[in-house]
Amino acid sequence: MPTYPKLVRDEIPALIAVQGRTCTTRILETEEYITALRTKLREEAEEYLAADTSDEALEELADLLEVIHVLAGVHGADPARLEAIRARKAGERGGFAKRIMLLGIEE
Repeated sequence: MPTYPKLVRDEIPALIAVQGRTCTTRILETEEYITALRTKLREEAEEYLAADTSDEALEELADLLEVIHVLAGVHGADPARLEAIRARKAGERGGFAKRIMLLGIEE
């Protein structure tokens, strides 16, 4: 069961109205918006971790990606720039496809 207040997708209030229900909303100031997005990121990550099926996992990953794209915008980048940063890091350090678990480093 959702708890409120809660950051929601832009069309949720209209979808609630179509159902014949009413809701109360407000527009967040920049700093509280960033805080709410970070909370939403954590919420979506927890939902992904709790997913029981691949379809549910993909739905939650899509939600995470949506929040990440918005957060990139908040930090002055668009999804293309974010992808360029990801690709650069993957080129320099690799990705995670090889399933390598670092167990320790001897000094």
